[in-house]
Amino acid sequence: MTLERYQQKRRFSATPEPRGRPPRRTRSARGGRYVVQRHRATALHYDVRLELGGVLVSWAVPKGPSLDPAARRLAIHVEDHPLEYFDFEGVIPRAQYGAGDVIVWDWGRWEPDGSVDDPEAALRAGELKFRLEGEKLHGGFVLIRTGRHGAAGKEFWLLIHRRDDEGVPDWNAEKHPASVKSGRTNDDIAAGTHG
Repeated sequence: MTLERYQQKRRFSATPEPRGRPPRRTRSARGGRYVVQRHRATALHYDVRLELGGVLVSWAVPKGPSLDPAARRLAIHVEDHPLEYFDFEGVIPRAQYGAGDVIVWDWGRWEPDGSVDDPEAALRAGELKFRLEGEKLHGGFVLIRTGRHGAAGKEFWLLIHRRDDEGVPDWNAEKHPASVKSGRTNDDIAAGTHG
C-alpha cells in the first residue's frame, strides 16, 4: 500500500488535491473510516475508499453503491489515496488527471465481517466482507474481484450489499445527491457556490 501511483499521476502545483504524507502503517484488523466521493470527471462515478494500511484503498464505482442486495455494482480498483483525501471536495482543473468536480457523498466507519481476521489478506485473496455505518450507507457489503480487464489490466470487482435487515430494494445513489460534508451538490461545487 503506497502513494507512489497517486503522486505520479498528479501535478500538485495545478490541482487542489492533497499530496499526502507517506503512509503510516496502522493496525487495520478493526477497520476504520470510509468515504464515498461523487466525482464528475470524464464520466460520473463514485469513489469508494476504505481506510486500510495507512492509506485509502479505492475503487471507482460507475453506478454508485446501492443498498439493494439484488444490485451488482462494477467496482474498478484504482490507486491508493492518502488519508488527507478523506474530506476532499472541490474542482480538479481541466487538463489534470481526474478533472472534474468532487463532493463527499457519504462517510462513516467500516469494519470487517467477523469472519475476516486480516482485511489486507482478504483483499489480496479477492474477497472482503465488511459493514458500513455511514450517513447514507449501512449494513453488510462484499467486494469480490472478478479479474483483470482491458489493456491496462485494471482489476474489476463487484460491490454488493449483503442480504440483511439494512438492505433496501431499488435503492439508487442518484436519488441522494448532496454532500454529507457541506450539503452542496456537484453542480454547486462546479459553480463555486458555498454551503
